[in-house]
Amino acid sequence: MADSTPLLSQPNSVKSESTPPPLEKHHPSLDSTIERCIGDFGWAQFLQALLVSSAWIFDAQQTFITVFTDAHPTWHCTTHQHGCNSISNICYLPKNSWAWDRPSHTSIISEWNLECAASIITGLPASSFFMGCLVGGLVLATLADSSLGRKNLLFLSCLTMSLSALLTIFSTNIWVYSALKLVCGFCRATIGTCALVLTTELVGKRWRGEVGVIGFFCFTIGFLSLPAIAYLNRGSSWRYLYVWTSIPGILYSMLVHFFVHESPRWLFVRGRKEEAVATLKSIAPPSHSGYLTWSFSGVSFEQETCNNGNVYSTIKMLVQKRWAFRRLLPVMVIGFGIGMVYYGMPLGLGNLSFNLYLSVTFNALSELPSSLVTILLIGKLNRKISVLAFTMISGIFSVMCALKGQVWARFQIGLELISFFSASTAFNILLIFTIELFPTCVRNSATSLVRQALVFGGVFGPMLVAAESRNEISSYGVFGLVIGCCGLFAVCLPETRGRTICDTMDEEEHKEKAACNSVGDVLA
Repeated sequence: MADSTPLLSQPNSVKSESTPPPLEKHHPSLDSTIERCIGDFGWAQFLQALLVSSAWIFDAQQTFITVFTDAHPTWHCTTHQHGCNSISNICYLPKNSWAWDRPSHTSIISEWNLECAASIITGLPASSFFMGCLVGGLVLATLADSSLGRKNLLFLSCLTMSLSALLTIFSTNIWVYSALKLVCGFCRATIGTCALVLTTELVGKRWRGEVGVIGFFCFTIGFLSLPAIAYLNRGSSWRYLYVWTSIPGILYSMLVHFFVHESPRWLFVRGRKEEAVATLKSIAPPSHSGYLTWSFSGVSFEQETCNNGNVYSTIKMLVQKRWAFRRLLPVMVIGFGIGMVYYGMPLGLGNLSFNLYLSVTFNALSELPSSLVTILLIGKLNRKISVLAFTMISGIFSVMCALKGQVWARFQIGLELISFFSASTAFNILLIFTIELFPTCVRNSATSLVRQALVFGGVFGPMLVAAESRNEISSYGVFGLVIGCCGLFAVCLPETRGRTICDTMDEEEHKEKAACNSVGDVLA
């Protein structure tokens, strides 16, 4: 690969400004050059990271909102005839022998008389949302690497997701509702990926893991806000939940459009050097502004690798390069297993013998220590071993949660929380792991594919949960077996802790070959 030669010089004298600096034997890479500019963490970078990461709040709300809007409401007998008190399934009772505990408009199940519908019907809206995420991720993911960039795709995704969520309030039946959930999921697909990649590319490698975890905290805040909003509107229509979560999302989108900067790495890789420099000047700490002078003469950064081809060329590169595909396949398999637990468990809380509002709150709160563990230990944790360990723990406790009997029922919520905490931590580490495994020009696409694998696992969650509500299957048992088996694929991945991230495929491939040669020499 040709060397990239953006040079930094300190204008401490007239001589340094008027004469070009002497050529070094080894020119600094793009990564090292940006490190000199933004390696220290300043307030401008913190505010940018906080603003971008706030997108996760609205992402979380739309992801888990069906826990309340699509919940099976509680009911009571209105007569002692027909053995009402001894029957747990209202489908076996006459309609006039029971009634809902709350107004019928509090859930789509009671409003549209779906209490006896097939599990595939009642689980359709949530599954449609995840199917939309899956399709949207495949269709939109590469736009952040190719044409739109991280910021513009984040803005458009947040705006369209919030608008489609707002339109959901006009649903008249389960089919219209499911179609709008599909659109909402499609628009939402790239929010988390764009936010995570953009925040980590705005800082130096020293702060990459810590800044990435800000998004996980924001996701937790969004998740945690749902039971509060639902409880305050517990007697109102389920449509109010969509109103209170979509309108703030629309306002937030405007803030992204006007105040968020594009990734300087992406701008440089796309050949937009002047914009990249302007962005660096706006976010670099004041102590670095004195020598932020770039010289672009002789720059021969291999932009062909990233600029040519259509918007799906990045996925093509990931598949064609053997070393990249050997990394992409395992992380996607791991993501599938984690996604089934991470997205499926909260949807199944209604099947546990515990208060729904409290159980959702506890699950959301369990993400706080998960994010805290990640942010405090990410610099010390080996990525590969951590992902393997947390997926195993999650799988074991999920299977234990599925065991029947009065003794196990008492500990169900505790076992579920441990499993969900472990899955959340594995989720966090896997995303940071993925960012470090792939270079800048394909990083967003690779991360998006991993997130789509997570979402694909989530597609099956609502169906399993709906089946469990009819005592057809133990969803938690399936969750545990899947995440445990998928987590084993972590052994196929290289360790990336403390490693400098690359910007082109050739640079990463050169590093991969060098590592293989080193291992070969040791074995020889």
